[in-house]
Amino acid sequence: MTADVRVDLYPSRGAAEMTTPRQDPVIWSAPGAPGPVAAKELQGFERDGFLTVDQLIGPDEVAGYHAELERLIADPVVRADERSIIEPKSQKVRSVFEVHRISEVFARLVSDERVVGRARQILGSDVYVHQSRINVKPGFGASGFYWHSDFETWHAEDGLPNMRAVSVSIALTENHDTNGGLMIMPGSHKSFLGCSGETPKDNYKKSLQMQDAGTPSDEALTRMAGRHGIKLFTGRAGSATWFDCNCMHGSGDNITPYPRSNVFIVFNSAENKAEEPFAAPVRRPEFIGARDFTPVR
Repeated sequence: MTADVRVDLYPSRGAAEMTTPRQDPVIWSAPGAPGPVAAKELQGFERDGFLTVDQLIGPDEVAGYHAELERLIADPVVRADERSIIEPKSQKVRSVFEVHRISEVFARLVSDERVVGRARQILGSDVYVHQSRINVKPGFGASGFYWHSDFETWHAEDGLPNMRAVSVSIALTENHDTNGGLMIMPGSHKSFLGCSGETPKDNYKKSLQMQDAGTPSDEALTRMAGRHGIKLFTGRAGSATWFDCNCMHGSGDNITPYPRSNVFIVFNSAENKAEEPFAAPVRRPEFIGARDFTPVR
């Protein structure tokens, strides 16, 4: 007998960049399936790869979540934990991962039907949390996140076989057009850009501060921007942006006095569980790529 050969639908981290047409649906639920996302919004998500909700959570809730964010980044125990990522220059906390496990406050947000209900509807199944984190961009020099597709990393380094994951970024401060907000290339989720270059062992330690492996070339980004354009997201605290796992996105540095903080949750379908990495020597730690596939209830 011969062992089953695993099919890699989205090759990456090879000798050269290569583009693969998307092999998966964008909306996985059947037409007319119940859920909080209206049919017109689903059509927009299928076309563009994202949808926005102007006021997902109210001002009182924003205040509570922002206070919890501040408590976490001020806690020396949290700062010393490997789940905290520190800015190299300022030595301030940049991100704290797995917040739904270390904070009861953020655990409640993850299971809030306004949040998880949209994920179930888009992905057409029960979902679990592949990753959660708070991102902190204080003013005067917080660095951005370079252009990338999350799925490229989750596929190559975490072993997600299919594009059946969705992220939500919930703003805990106002997103101006100047303070390092999220940028997405609309429609870029319809094709997969496989990046060149092998994945170093323990690549996550470097990539969470400054991404290298899994980064598209300037030439590829120029072509994609010319084809799709770039959408910059602004909005009040409490607004939310949902986006497909394969959207090409990034954010700039924040050199303004205005901080930008958000909570970021990745929901993956319970039918798309992480396997062994497709293009990395070892798995990333579970606080970055979960191996607990328990559905959110």
